[in-house]
Amino acid sequence: MRRRILATAVAATGILALSACSGGGGAASGMDAKGPITIWYSNNEAEISWGQQMVEAWNADHPDEQITAQEIPAGSSSEEVIGAAITAGNAPCLVFNTSPAAVPGFQRQGGLVNLSDFPDGEQYITERSGDLADQYRSDDGGFYQLPWKSNPVMIFYNKDLFAQAGLDAENPQLSTYDEFLATSQKLKAAGVSDYAINPAPTSEFFQSWFDFYPLYAAQTGGKQLVEDGKATFNDADGQAVADFWRTIYTDGLAGNEQYQGDAFADGKAAMAIVGPWAVSVYKDKVNWGSVPVPTEKGTSADQTWTFSDAKNVGLFTACQNKGTAWEVLKFATSQEQDGTWLEETGQMPLRTDLTTTYSDYFSANPAYQQFGDQAARTVEVPNVVSSVEIWQAFRDEYSKAVIFGEEDVDTFLSNAQQQIDQLAAGK
Repeated sequence: MRRRILATAVAATGILALSACSGGGGAASGMDAKGPITIWYSNNEAEISWGQQMVEAWNADHPDEQITAQEIPAGSSSEEVIGAAITAGNAPCLVFNTSPAAVPGFQRQGGLVNLSDFPDGEQYITERSGDLADQYRSDDGGFYQLPWKSNPVMIFYNKDLFAQAGLDAENPQLSTYDEFLATSQKLKAAGVSDYAINPAPTSEFFQSWFDFYPLYAAQTGGKQLVEDGKATFNDADGQAVADFWRTIYTDGLAGNEQYQGDAFADGKAAMAIVGPWAVSVYKDKVNWGSVPVPTEKGTSADQTWTFSDAKNVGLFTACQNKGTAWEVLKFATSQEQDGTWLEETGQMPLRTDLTTTYSDYFSANPAYQQFGDQAARTVEVPNVVSSVEIWQAFRDEYSKAVIFGEEDVDTFLSNAQQQIDQLAAGK
């Protein structure tokens, strides 16, 4: 399982879209209307289990406002399926697996309800998620998505391979770029794995979220790729991150051909950039440890930022009974349900004081403690027009310069900045 692979992680099989409960009301209709609703959630086993108990709990107390739930219908990606449903006017009321990168497009389609239009919408979202919620606002200031859950990415490393290479497996030297590169060279020299680390070198727009972007977030103390309508990365920090990854590829510490499988689980790579979903995936396969992503000069764990790898919840304009949908959305993201979510999935609810609110969980599951701490310092993809196109432009230039060495890093940064500034300006 690779929850990070956006195009496939949420595809279900053999289930047709339901439209009867979604209705075909316009964006302004049904804000107070109550009645049955339809929701979609991911096809991941743990998320299905959570969704089923949430629906059962709601339905037991709301006989006149029943939820009909299903996995997201099959398609090449969840974004394609949702976009098609918006166009057809039969989107469900709620989708519990909405990619933040897709929200600007869905919003332009007229498919999403501004949750700030509910009387308590703004207050509920900002009180639950705190300052992190601001990253999910659209350019008009509204919330067209409810910040739901994140998978803050960190460095997983294989303790056994580190020990075989003569490295300290309990206190690995991975904090600075120089340390990380030196450790990687020792792993390579020892021949314990094909690569020190092996991010996907493929061209999909979202792949930069799992190599460049986490390190850029850490290096800058929480800066997004685009801020105030302008690209941010053509500076000393962006140069440092790009040079680091260029060295990784130039020195053969990562591969520039796609590996068919999970390189970390298969022992082909000694490290990986992953989120808390990986704890359960690797627990019986790899003797792993985890540390924050590196920065150029080193940053303490409690000050390090990273990429959120979040999924959120959208409330869609085709929903007839938006009043019920909003109440369900609050119920599903309540403190009690967020606690159940944490127990079922190991993914981090996007709420304040996470580790203190659920201190019993983190005490009983110490492997997740680092991720709970890290969840307070996460950077989201910018909520801007042409989001996917922006990331594709970035990935194309990054790949040429960093992964394949076909142009220099300065050219990559300059070209990507120019393209992204134009896209962000709607040109």
